[in-house]
Amino acid sequence: VGNRDDSNLYINMKLKAAAEIGISANHIKLPNTATEADVLKCIASLNADPAVHGFIVQLPLDSDKPINTEKITNAVAPEKDVDGLSSINAGKLSRGDLGDCFIPCTPKGCMELIRQTGVQVAGKRAVVIGRSKIVGAPMHDLLLWNNATVTTCHSKTSTLAEEVGKADILVVAAGKAEMVKGEWIKPGAIVIDCGINHVPDSTKASGKRVVGDVAYNTAKEKASYITPVPGGVGPMTVAMLMQSTVESAQRFLERFQPGKWTIQYNQLTLKVPVPSDIEISQSCMPKPIDQIAKEVGLLPDEVELYGQTKAKVQLSVLKRLKNQPDGKYVVVTGITPTPLGEGKSTTTVGLVQALGAHLHQNVFACVRQPSQGPTFGIKGGAAGGGYCQVIPMEEFNLHLTGDIHAITAANNLVAAAIDARIFHELTQSDQALYNRLVPSVSGVRKFSDIQIRRLQKLGINKTDPMALTKEEVSLFVRLDIDPGTITWQRVLDTNDRFLRKITIGQSPTEKGFSRTAQFDITVSSEIMAVLALADGLDDMKNRFGRMVVASSKKGQPVTVDDLGVTGALAVLMKDAVKPNLMQTLEGTPVFVHAGPFANIAHGNSSVLADRIALKLVGKDGFVVTEAGFGADIGMEKFFNIKCRYSGLRPHVVVLVATVRALKMHGGGPAVTAGVPLPKEYVEENLQLVAKGCSNLNKQIRNAQMFGVPVVVAVNAFKTDTKAELALVVQQAKEAGAFDAVECTHWAEGGKGALALARAVQRASQAPSNFRFLYNVELPVVDKIRLIAQQVYGARDIELLPEAQEKVALYTKQGFGNLPICMAKTHLSLSHDPEQKGAPTGFVLPIRDVRASVGAGFLYPLVGTMSTMPGLPTRPCFYDIDLDPVSGGVNGLF
Repeated sequence: VGNRDDSNLYINMKLKAAAEIGISANHIKLPNTATEADVLKCIASLNADPAVHGFIVQLPLDSDKPINTEKITNAVAPEKDVDGLSSINAGKLSRGDLGDCFIPCTPKGCMELIRQTGVQVAGKRAVVIGRSKIVGAPMHDLLLWNNATVTTCHSKTSTLAEEVGKADILVVAAGKAEMVKGEWIKPGAIVIDCGINHVPDSTKASGKRVVGDVAYNTAKEKASYITPVPGGVGPMTVAMLMQSTVESAQRFLERFQPGKWTIQYNQLTLKVPVPSDIEISQSCMPKPIDQIAKEVGLLPDEVELYGQTKAKVQLSVLKRLKNQPDGKYVVVTGITPTPLGEGKSTTTVGLVQALGAHLHQNVFACVRQPSQGPTFGIKGGAAGGGYCQVIPMEEFNLHLTGDIHAITAANNLVAAAIDARIFHELTQSDQALYNRLVPSVSGVRKFSDIQIRRLQKLGINKTDPMALTKEEVSLFVRLDIDPGTITWQRVLDTNDRFLRKITIGQSPTEKGFSRTAQFDITVSSEIMAVLALADGLDDMKNRFGRMVVASSKKGQPVTVDDLGVTGALAVLMKDAVKPNLMQTLEGTPVFVHAGPFANIAHGNSSVLADRIALKLVGKDGFVVTEAGFGADIGMEKFFNIKCRYSGLRPHVVVLVATVRALKMHGGGPAVTAGVPLPKEYVEENLQLVAKGCSNLNKQIRNAQMFGVPVVVAVNAFKTDTKAELALVVQQAKEAGAFDAVECTHWAEGGKGALALARAVQRASQAPSNFRFLYNVELPVVDKIRLIAQQVYGARDIELLPEAQEKVALYTKQGFGNLPICMAKTHLSLSHDPEQKGAPTGFVLPIRDVRASVGAGFLYPLVGTMSTMPGLPTRPCFYDIDLDPVSGGVNGLF
């Protein structure tokens, strides 16, 4: 702070020394008008910067404003306080914790000088003159903990000469010129002179010379070793500053070594019977999320806290860990489920709790963020269940960090832009449109970057707005959207059946322009799919620009870039692109990020979360992610879409099966949410289970088709018998599973998934010859047929006329080489939800094909389905309320 000549001289010496030995050093100079707050702000920035291993505050602080020096020195993070002046480092030194602190550089240099004499410090009498915080007091402590008998003298010491005469080792830091006389010194003593004083000397050009605190010429006759002034302690002090900085860097590398976790796990208190999910969640005290972040090797500036239990993680961690090898990649999927679900999320959480809290492996779970629609509708929450949950579950199931709200805003901005553009083109001339799209500001017209891209797309290589011809102006301003081809809908994160078909534009201000439209649920938005598949902010923005919202009346695709809204979407989504960090009940880390639909989209959490997690766990760790619906849908899309774009290769498939679902596939009665299970499901029936294993066998073969080992997790319910569970395990192994194990994690937490965790460990060591099912260069119809025949068991496919037209259109528009994302029922391998087991010989009807060009896939529609769920007669929100005492959330999510 300020511009003192002496401070600048000292700083330049340090910068020169750093440059000589290869330390990157720089000088941050604040003006002498800097306030205490200015200095503290600068220190806070350096504390948080992982690229800075150490820094010092040059004293004195030359400011016009009052600054508390003690407050400033204590603001420096102890682990970066290479000057050793903070109270924490001083306290550690005084306690003798020499290996866990930084020692002030001058005392450290003095000790190094003493060591280099070869004289043993232990047992010697040492005298320190001076008691400053910078030299005297720490020098006393340092000598003491090196086993010397130490006396500290100062200005009030009445017998100074007598005390000096007893010293085998004398360190003087009094700040008084030549105060220690040569005759005081014990013969053979080691004398360290830390003083810098100026005395008059007419022989010098400056009229003065530099002397120490010891009368050198007489003292050198008695001392065995003595430091000169200048040139003694000063250069050694600078050298010790360099050494401390190197030590700081070494400690940093040890502390943040990728793949080396020291993590504190939570102990579960299991109860029988198992309480409700919300009771279990709220009975567990989560660790502070910044503690989780530190445990897994994230740096402070890589974490953005959202309260005490959730945080966002900066994508910069990928750059820092780019050379770190990835861990093992595990995907959890399931057999064709009942409408109740078979516990994939619960198994995902149970597996990571077993691997982490019980087997002490580095492990991350990566799961989708749930939509609030089902949370308040019929399904409830999606945080897992029983003693295998992501917590706090109410935070997980509701707003989290606002990602879904950001997607809602971004999606509806595009929808508004589409209808506004159609309206303005209908009501304005070419020139009027041009004047508004490229306005004159202070007499100057200029194209924005996104407008330049549109001109280039049109083949107009001009950058001067005044240079366009009338024909070029018309091409530029008119998207000429055909309203009948608009595929982009408005969205809402609520189940509302009455928004499935609406009429918009009925206000008189819209001048008669109205059309039929609809609302979808937010998680079905293509923006959500883009978020899940993007590999960074730039890639996400580019994908936004490629999203096709309609066709022009000439059949050309109209994109978000054409609408000019790409940059605005990136701004709305700039925080949503960062994965959300949470934890399980047992304290293992979880990334919650993205939640695309598993029918019209690919149903998997984000590529970015997986990539960051794989780096953080290290080569021997595990990342466990979940694919939506059954293996025929979520797993197939995980392999053919997500892995294709991410470049990641899975090591193990965990296939979740239940006796309940297998009985349904064996011919059992229908299973309906909210209705008690028929007796076939609560009584032992080995025949139904055996027959239903046809579905299990088919899904095992589906996973093996991609060349990945399969471990079957038999999720046990209290109504299952030992014989039924044993039969499923036997059938799975006979079908070719690498292993099959019974799991009781819902009731026992990670302990109940230990057998599964060990099986996954073994399977991860087995060969994984991963391969895609199809080449994207194949014609669209051939890719659809391959999925239908190989994965579903169909004899063939049938494209209805509308689907045929779309295939031809998308192929013509250049989208024929995209992967395929089949949108079909999850309740059957076929298109008919009533067909259970493993049906064959059926023809799969394709009624339409749509494109998510930005996300990067075509999605054929098999049968009918809604992208806006409705509320049941008795929605889940009947059971959700605020606790009148605590103000927390009560309810059966």
